[in-house]
Amino acid sequence: MPIEFARSRRSTVGLEWEIAIVDRETGELASVGDRVLEVLHERSEGGRHPFITEEMLTNTVELVSDVHVRVADAVADLQRQLDEVRAVVDELGDYELICSGSHPFSQWYDQHLTDKPRYHKLVERTRWWGRNMMIWGVHVHVGIEDRDKALPILDGLLTYLPHLQALSASSPFWAGVDTGYASNRALMFQQLPTAGLPYRQPDWAAYERHVDDLVRTGVIEDHSEVRWDIRPSPKWGTIEVRVCDGVSTADDLAAIGALVQCLVEWMSTRLDRGEELVVLQPWYTRENKWRAARYGLAAEVITDAAGTERLVADDLRDLVATLEPVAERLDCAHELALVLDLLDRGGSSQRQLDVAAAHDGDLRAVVAHLARELRGDASAAASD
Repeated sequence: MPIEFARSRRSTVGLEWEIAIVDRETGELASVGDRVLEVLHERSEGGRHPFITEEMLTNTVELVSDVHVRVADAVADLQRQLDEVRAVVDELGDYELICSGSHPFSQWYDQHLTDKPRYHKLVERTRWWGRNMMIWGVHVHVGIEDRDKALPILDGLLTYLPHLQALSASSPFWAGVDTGYASNRALMFQQLPTAGLPYRQPDWAAYERHVDDLVRTGVIEDHSEVRWDIRPSPKWGTIEVRVCDGVSTADDLAAIGALVQCLVEWMSTRLDRGEELVVLQPWYTRENKWRAARYGLAAEVITDAAGTERLVADDLRDLVATLEPVAERLDCAHELALVLDLLDRGGSSQRQLDVAAAHDGDLRAVVAHLARELRGDASAAASD
């Protein structure tokens, strides 16, 4: 099954940001995304908003940036879209917006499925696990100018998958329970049959054979249904990093976008020089994913094939220093430096746990905290 890889300008970037809608009074998820989108479509030329779209559950809208050279422009693009959504939500009057990897306490059986065949098919096949997919994430696309670089870069990025997962971890609660995991979303999402860590493919032809096997056996209809944590996205000519939990601030979004863009460009340059990328054994990659999901930025991860272990937060600081020259070339030095700011103030999972502890375990306070962060309230942490 030949799969065409679209032409894409090198290291261009696109971001996707999944936003949840909640009831302003109760903090529960609110299934009004279809109403919000109806208004947005009515106000858009051609009768449909070109970038804001539905997701599997009607409590969610997804913001999709255009293609940009600079991460700052992609983030600004999504902030403008967020303002559009917020304007409609404020008009409705009873709702608020949040973003995190999971909702602290809402239940799956109260949520409504978007009425599209692909979602009905997914839930019919996956049943309880599929219905429990109350998860929100950030996806980062980076342009690859040469198809043959896509899979080597994917393998190289797996070395840094725990760094990205730990940095974005924001789903410590699930259906009212403190799970003990910084990213419970990571372990929930991988229950879907084509989600989770990618299978290693030696070349593009092997990837095509893999997809062909899945199609012939009825697992998927096309390559877009391969929902790996990191995957090639042939339609756009990109590497798509999907491992990150949803983030509740534009700064966190910018930090993650810049880190991914710089990693891809750094690896692409090294391939141009004939260098080999660091690729871990699959069992190390799997263990690293679990450690990052469990411990977040406090995780010790395996950094090389020899089994060297290091605190992920320390490795991230050194990684930022390594990538600074790349960030200068890509004009995202400010955004990359936000990784250090995030490390200094603590990840979202820990911030949520701190808020819950300060309010005697009342998870409505966590929802309110997430809403304030998404609104850009600089005093959110102090008020919590």
